[in-house]
Amino acid sequence: MLVKWIRCTVVDRRGFERGQRKWAGLPGEPGFRGQGGGWSRHREGVAHIFAFWESRAFYDSFMARSHDRLAAAQAGTFKDAQVKLFEYRFDVKTGFEPRFTDADLVRVALCRVREERVEHFTLMQEKVWNPAMAGSPGMIRGMFGEAPRQEFMILSMWRSAAEHGKYRTERVERLALRAQTEADIAALSGDIVELEPSWIV
Repeated sequence: MLVKWIRCTVVDRRGFERGQRKWAGLPGEPGFRGQGGGWSRHREGVAHIFAFWESRAFYDSFMARSHDRLAAAQAGTFKDAQVKLFEYRFDVKTGFEPRFTDADLVRVALCRVREERVEHFTLMQEKVWNPAMAGSPGMIRGMFGEAPRQEFMILSMWRSAAEHGKYRTERVERLALRAQTEADIAALSGDIVELEPSWIV
């Protein structure tokens, strides 16, 4: 499975949201699995979209055929768009599927990992972070993806901000020490996204 993460700064909110509804045509596209997104809780006017495709081949075919027609409705409504593609590697918790209807919040982390530490970092995701997140009340499902140049995405869906907040404060520092996260990661960024139901496709 291929994951596309788009992050942009919206300059015309009404126009952007109107354009976002045009993506409702995606389910007719071969290989399309699901899409959702919303607004950053920490950065004013920043929107995130997550789209899932069965494979790179289906995604490339869509980009060559239908993408520009659907995207035209949002032209001029945003700036500073950053797009990244990740290959799905494994679930966080079990049974990941690209469904957004039962979540209120998405936590996304982007990690650039030191080349010699990739194997260790991946192992720690499986052995330390995944069980901790999977055991957190309110965490519904998640996934771990990989991009070129040792970039990794960890995406988790949560039932509410309050439940995600409990996990953050109680656990993260202790887990980071156990997983030797500082030694693995060259750069870390991320965001917390409040999902917009009308953007779900």
